[in-house]
Amino acid sequence: MRVDDPLRGNIAHRSGEQCEYCHYPEHFSPSSFEVEHIIPRSAGGITETNNLAFACSHCNAHKATRQTGYDPITETDVRLFNPRIDMWTVHFYLDRGTGEIRGQTPIGRVTVIYASDEC
Repeated sequence: MRVDDPLRGNIAHRSGEQCEYCHYPEHFSPSSFEVEHIIPRSAGGITETNNLAFACSHCNAHKATRQTGYDPITETDVRLFNPRIDMWTVHFYLDRGTGEIRGQTPIGRVTVIYASDEC
């Protein structure tokens, strides 16, 4: 679903015009970022600002309609990162040596697993 331009502008501004999942800046991306539903519409998510996130096409495509995933360390299903309620720095860190984002909590690990090409 495409959100109207004023709402997209508000979501982009709130995010600092970077992907709310991987923190990649939109101005470096070859394609425009998307406004995605954190709780998918297919699961009852609504189109309102608290359920919308600014996402690069890679993160949006890999998250798709997922809301949970399996954490191999805790051997449990946990929810994916929600930029409206979770702090990025609590769940992730950037490995400056490799440029990779790593999860440091079950939520972070599962989100990284489902954002990778291995999901």
